[in-house]
Amino acid sequence: MEVAVDNNIPGIDADCEGGCACATCHIIIPENFAATVTPLEEDEHYLLDFLNNRQKNSRLSCQIEVTDALDGIIIKVPNQD
Repeated sequence: MEVAVDNNIPGIDADCEGGCACATCHIIIPENFAATVTPLEEDEHYLLDFLNNRQKNSRLSCQIEVTDALDGIIIKVPNQD
């Protein structure tokens, strides 16, 4: 989330500044990286449930730690409904 905000990525508002409290940093993780990112926790799952455009690999970017294991990942920012 911080990387997206620092680079003015459209669609990543991060209204709660990374507190996992707003879902304004919704992203889609590619299937081949889904097991590489940290597991989905209850708070994140709850917030994602409120989105109209949630997908199977939806995540909140504030909950994704950027590590070397994510080298090459291409993240999708879904359309805002």
